[in-house]
Amino acid sequence: MFDPKKLEQMAKQIHDAMPQPVKELGTDMESRVRQAIQGQLTKLDVVSREEFDVQTQVLLRTRQKLTELEAKLEEVEAKVQSTGSQE
Repeated sequence: MFDPKKLEQMAKQIHDAMPQPVKELGTDMESRVRQAIQGQLTKLDVVSREEFDVQTQVLLRTRQKLTELEAKLEEVEAKVQSTGSQE
């Protein structure tokens, strides 16, 4: 197995030995790729994890309220039916 520290040391030595224009090219390419990815991500219809979690909580509360309202409606309907059948 490779020693990660040795591997990192070798990578650093190779990086340090590279001519400056090659280093700049790598930095420039990284920047351009990052910009391209960010550009594509902004075109997608996505939300942050925080917003997703907030909306999930809102949905859970809404479902709970809906369930409560359905139960109350069933009670009212039962009362109406029982009152109507007594007449």
